[in-house]
Amino acid sequence: MNNKVVSSLREAIELTGLKSGMTVSFHHHLRNGDYVLNMVMAEIARMGIRDLTVNASSLFDIHAPLLQHIENHVVTKIQTDYMSGVLGKAISRGIMETPVEFRTHGGRPSDIELGRTPIDVAFIAAPAADGMGNCSGKYGKSACGSLGYAYPDAMNAKKVVVITDNLVPYPLLDWSIPETYVDYVVTVDAIGDPNGIVSGTTKITRDPVGLVMADRAAQVIRHSGLLKDGFSFQTGAGGASLAAAKFLKDIMLKENIHGSFGSGGITGYMVDMLNEGCFQSLMDVQCFDLKAVESIRTNPRHQEISASHYASPSARSAVVDSLDVVILGATEVDTDFNVNVHTDSNGYIMGGSGGHSDTAAGARLSMIIAPLFRARLPIVTDRVNCISTPGRDIDVLVTQAGIAVNPKDAELRQRLVDAGLPIVDIHELKELAERTTGAPTHIAKGDRVVANVIYRDGTLLDTIRNVPAK
Repeated sequence: MNNKVVSSLREAIELTGLKSGMTVSFHHHLRNGDYVLNMVMAEIARMGIRDLTVNASSLFDIHAPLLQHIENHVVTKIQTDYMSGVLGKAISRGIMETPVEFRTHGGRPSDIELGRTPIDVAFIAAPAADGMGNCSGKYGKSACGSLGYAYPDAMNAKKVVVITDNLVPYPLLDWSIPETYVDYVVTVDAIGDPNGIVSGTTKITRDPVGLVMADRAAQVIRHSGLLKDGFSFQTGAGGASLAAAKFLKDIMLKENIHGSFGSGGITGYMVDMLNEGCFQSLMDVQCFDLKAVESIRTNPRHQEISASHYASPSARSAVVDSLDVVILGATEVDTDFNVNVHTDSNGYIMGGSGGHSDTAAGARLSMIIAPLFRARLPIVTDRVNCISTPGRDIDVLVTQAGIAVNPKDAELRQRLVDAGLPIVDIHELKELAERTTGAPTHIAKGDRVVANVIYRDGTLLDTIRNVPAK
């Protein structure tokens, strides 16, 4: 049988016809354990190809070698949904001439499919693949679970290269991406370390403040009128968010409530909720830990979905459009309920929207959990340093000092007041925090735009300016 396996990564790159000035793409399902992006970019640099755009669904500290490729002009533009601190600090100091383009997890596939951000060559890290390119993230030593963010790349790139460390006989059973989209297959010793998937907090907080916020968040959901049979839910991987999911699970089991689905990046806590009957299924675009990887491999009710199916605003429908409740985090929230998850308190890039603004726009109840202050810096401010999610899409802010409800949600506010929850005006939260921390000093911003924050519909939401040298 013929196959698409080539002898080396270099041969695959040559066969794709990749040239200077083109766009290459990568997915981030191996997160901080990914080897493929660095491996590919090192080979491209050795081949003398320059002036590339890198379109990566997310970038982590392990991708710090990109900085050298930026300095050498191998990479001159970056498009991504999230960027961790090592890269973010360098970008914030102005290392790139062209601003980074930040999209959302729904906006990225939408723009790829609409031709706004065409991809010349997509490189797909595949924990299992056969010689024709059928591939999956569920099997093999580097199993990462769902390959949801790689689907739009595979389906729309001009050329697709699958890179695997687990070549199996044709046909691979239970593939995610079919051979019909794949041009070449390359085998390597290792595509990544699956332990790196578990980046960020994936354990329930033990902090008393976090537990207070989590309990209040669960009570907001309980009294919102949405917690009933058919309920749908998403939460992040932060400690307080996971604790809120645990409290919510206890309520659902006690009151015999059977939800329809949980979605998003899936953790072991969401797997527990599935297994204990809280949900009929999980809709999984990304696994956040190895328990979730095992679940998606073995449980047919744990379903893999593409990034488009998850959150694309240009799809005929998406999972986020059916969400009842989403719990989200924040670096800052302003008194208009705008949320920042892109920059830290000093203005340095350290994150990105990911699915934040997609789920906030789609869910019937969008809730932020955040402490009143961190490191003696207040969370609530007059104006966030960067708008990642517009305030019109946020309904509730839960802190240890009280719960603020967006004025647009008068009915919800009354429900929560009637339930005896501690409802306060968001301006009161700001004043209370500043009585403890003092008024924050406004950070200095440079005169160069280093990143554009693009909303899920393709419009410019905000810009991020450089952090001046001290």
